[in-house]
Amino acid sequence: MDWINALIMGIVQGLAEYLPISSSGHLEICRELLGLDLTGAESLEFDVMLHVATVLSTIVVLWREFVPLCTSFFTFKRDNNFYYVVKILVSCVPVAVVGLFFKETIESFFGGGLGIVGICLCVTAALLTFSYFFRTRKAIDHPDVKAYKGRDISMFDAFIIGCSQAVAVLPGLSRSGTTIATGILLGDRREQVAQFSFFMVIIPILGEALLDVKKILEGSAAAGASIGWVPMLVGFLASFVVGCIACKWMLEIVKRGKLVWFAVYCLIVGVICIVTSF
Repeated sequence: MDWINALIMGIVQGLAEYLPISSSGHLEICRELLGLDLTGAESLEFDVMLHVATVLSTIVVLWREFVPLCTSFFTFKRDNNFYYVVKILVSCVPVAVVGLFFKETIESFFGGGLGIVGICLCVTAALLTFSYFFRTRKAIDHPDVKAYKGRDISMFDAFIIGCSQAVAVLPGLSRSGTTIATGILLGDRREQVAQFSFFMVIIPILGEALLDVKKILEGSAAAGASIGWVPMLVGFLASFVVGCIACKWMLEIVKRGKLVWFAVYCLIVGVICIVTSF
């Protein structure tokens, strides 16, 4: 992989991590279009590096919200911020189970062609469409009706949203789209769900990154050596910069209830992926 390919993939990751179009799916599409020949493990480790960059962009964009959460939690201040972090931890349980017991199975889906990506993109489109017509459109059409305004995220909601995040590790199934759509379908406030969705991915991604660093230091992973450290750095920086822009944009999109347009995009790209996979 050269630095230009890494730059393209970093830009795609920065956009697709926040927009509900699946970053993992679009990275798979990029690999096919660019003709990159990476093993499943190399592909996943490079993707994790790009995801770490977007996690950092989340912290930068939501810094004012992030610092009080950390302060309350680590000082055991039993306020709303403390319990918000507890909800984030609860949401991480399902994806932790998947990561610990099904990692090899998940890795087998990466670098395996566009068929699974296309199917998952169509599922993403269905989720976004259903959440729009079932909840969002009613809230937009009836802004004064209290029942449509949504509620705060509960512990149970956090766990269910976490389950949707665990399923969304498949390439083509948008993590942000799946988790936000799930929260909206549960009746939570759109603005809260979007921010919660961005925060809840921080722990799993950083945890996965630490495991990969451990493997590299032990000499059992050669992704950095085979891909190249310059492309890794270029991809990381591109993902971070574009991620900062996309994060702000996505928060506004969710507030306005415009996610349904991404369902159209996911459906079109998903069908194209399925057709070209044959």
